[in-house]
Amino acid sequence: MSVVVEVAGLQLEGRHGAFEAERESLQPFVYDVALELEEPARDALVHTVDYREVVSLIREVSRSREFALLESLAGTLADALLERFPVDSATVRVRKPH
Repeated sequence: MSVVVEVAGLQLEGRHGAFEAERESLQPFVYDVALELEEPARDALVHTVDYREVVSLIREVSRSREFALLESLAGTLADALLERFPVDSATVRVRKPH
């Protein structure tokens, strides 16, 4: 059986936007991530995805690159999540609150 676990409302700063002026200074972005994975065999962290590591990966990707399109940022994050963690699918939503 698979389960979906979400990290929602994670606010991190980054330098993303279609225009150079948007990328000149840090601005907030809000991330919602849904990960589909197999239900763990045991109720222990070692049998699932550590969501502290998920947050760390999101922070790493957001800080290491500048994206013109939020779609590219979300796609890159989804690919990185799928590559690093044993999940069946990853859905990423990125919002600019300002």
